[in-house]
Amino acid sequence: MSVKDWNRLAILSLLWGGSFFFVAVALQGLPTLSVVWGRVGLGAAFLALALWISGTAFPRGRAVWRALAVMGLLNNAVPFTLFVLAQGRISGGMASILNATTPLWGVLLAHLLTEEKITVPKAAGLACGFAGVVVMMGGAALGDIWASLACLGAAFSYGLAGIWGRQFRSLGVPPLATAFGQVTSAAVLLLPIWLLVDQPWSLAAPGLPVVGAVLAIAAFSTALAYLIYFRLLASAGPSNLLLVTFLVPVSACLLGAVFLGDAIFARQLAGFGLIAAGLVALDGRVLKWL
Repeated sequence: MSVKDWNRLAILSLLWGGSFFFVAVALQGLPTLSVVWGRVGLGAAFLALALWISGTAFPRGRAVWRALAVMGLLNNAVPFTLFVLAQGRISGGMASILNATTPLWGVLLAHLLTEEKITVPKAAGLACGFAGVVVMMGGAALGDIWASLACLGAAFSYGLAGIWGRQFRSLGVPPLATAFGQVTSAAVLLLPIWLLVDQPWSLAAPGLPVVGAVLAIAAFSTALAYLIYFRLLASAGPSNLLLVTFLVPVSACLLGAVFLGDAIFARQLAGFGLIAAGLVALDGRVLKWL
């Protein structure tokens, strides 16, 4: 990768790692669905502005929007909600480490749903990665276990979205339009649930730090992150994008420890080490080099 690609990778890891930090701040003044809808609703508005400025066509056609609706459910509505729910119980650092299992689920689902079958190195990587999850959850309280399972459910949903998203190239939808369409679909799908459950008109006005956190997660961790993601995908390729999975937990843990006083436990470090080793095995480049 070029120096520009490495810079983009570092910025992307900060933006996605920062999402866990921003969620923790936003939850201090807003309920779960208000945080999630703020992220996708405002994120859709920022991405619409990016489409207009760039001159990229907005998504069109029923078939395209049906596919985008499923993508929005799997890649935004479900995982965003599960992660925010989980962060009511566990730290953003631990949630980000469990989020790093997304490529593991992607390989497993590709084996079950496509012609990409698991090889011996990939099987070893899966075993190592999921062993890391067991280590992280060992000795945790029941509420923390449920929160951890919610994070794993979110990562599983991301894995499904990765399989589903393969069709957009054949549909001829530009990457930026895909990002806008899926986030907009998630906002539309969540809107009635948010209005019914949170009744936002009855909530107390949040403070400036909470409002700032919601704006930041929408503008930076959603809209800007997608812009950088698709540029990096085009210039560095999907295999190099796997590297961001290693960096996001580092950013999230450091931000949580420095600004929120989150503790980092030995079992979290051990679990992340095993998950990282599993990702190295899945990536394969280190094994080939050795």
